[in-house]
Amino acid sequence: MVIDYEEEKLKSLQISSLSDEDEGGALNDDVEDADSDEIDDEEDQIPMTLGFAEKPKNPCSSRRQYFPSKAGGSPAWLDPVNLPSGSSSLCDFCREPLQFLLQVYAPLPEESTFHRTLFIFMCLSMSCLLRDQHEQWKRSPDVQSRSIKVFRCQLPRVNPFYSSEAPAEDGSQQPLTAGAMLCDWCHSWKGDKICSNCRRVRYCSGKHQAAHWRSSSSSHKVLCQQLEPSDKESELAASDSLWPDYEITCEDECEFDEPMSNDNGSGNALVSRNRTDGSDGNLMKYFQASDDNSSWASFQERISSAPEQVLRYSSSSQAKPLWPVSSGRPSRADIPRCNHCGGTRAFEFQVLPQILYFFHVKDDKDSLDWATIAVYTCEASCEGGASYKEEFAWVQLASQSISHQ
Repeated sequence: MVIDYEEEKLKSLQISSLSDEDEGGALNDDVEDADSDEIDDEEDQIPMTLGFAEKPKNPCSSRRQYFPSKAGGSPAWLDPVNLPSGSSSLCDFCREPLQFLLQVYAPLPEESTFHRTLFIFMCLSMSCLLRDQHEQWKRSPDVQSRSIKVFRCQLPRVNPFYSSEAPAEDGSQQPLTAGAMLCDWCHSWKGDKICSNCRRVRYCSGKHQAAHWRSSSSSHKVLCQQLEPSDKESELAASDSLWPDYEITCEDECEFDEPMSNDNGSGNALVSRNRTDGSDGNLMKYFQASDDNSSWASFQERISSAPEQVLRYSSSSQAKPLWPVSSGRPSRADIPRCNHCGGTRAFEFQVLPQILYFFHVKDDKDSLDWATIAVYTCEASCEGGASYKEEFAWVQLASQSISHQ
């Protein structure tokens, strides 16, 4: 596999850990973790699928009729009509529209889940993610406010949107029906607001309309009067703040038997984009003096065979996240039941912070960062109700005090 990145820059990346001084609220170390150390050996036997970010080789491959797994850019909605709306599309703290992070195409054997995709959206504000840390510890009946949201959508093989046959590989495949009109700025959420001047450009919110008018590269204030009624609708978002588009290619973890060589001692430390000038000593002191040392060592060893992985997935109900640090893990009681059927949720996949490197997220004090994002979904993958059912994400943060000393 050819990965389009600068290997030496990847090798400079480092990890940091949660500390008791973080914004994550009181840590519940006395409660049994959802991922107990007693079953670590058993977990090693559970097959995992690894996801890698690659530049799309064919632009058509990211269109919804090809059922992509992708990161960055805009989502390829599975149900293109009945999209999440209202507060579901907003950060519960700052009320800004959430930005698309990635989607995973994960069908299951049942007829009702012949097509099945999981979508992650999140707020760009690190301060909102820090506030989110307090919220994810809340338990029912308390209502959580979140800056990161996960949606599950599934369709049977025979459905109104796609052919029941496999899509053509030559890029000629077309969906059976048109989708909802999307916001011209983000191309993510439904564009149910229209520019009052040209009556052609749509927005999901007043905030995105204002952003489009203020844009230095594609200001709608300038272009508004130049649009002709015959102009074709753009398939690209006008926003210049979306993350770059990648396809997620998958390979079984067992294909990577031998760890990568580590000539400079930091080649496999690919977890956080922390500064490496003078910070290594502080990090090593921290880990040697904390209970997170063994967790970090296990994490580093596990990802060393494929350090550029951005995602880890398993359809096994016995699979568990690979936690970078031991603190900040949820207990079983911290994972809420499905709010649609009341059934239990199980871990399905996790997102690693390597993806922020591919997204060119700056290494600033207030930049978005995390240790891992673990996604838990309804074990029954329940049907009925809304087309997009909200699932649960647990975010483990790297220590702010360690990361930005």
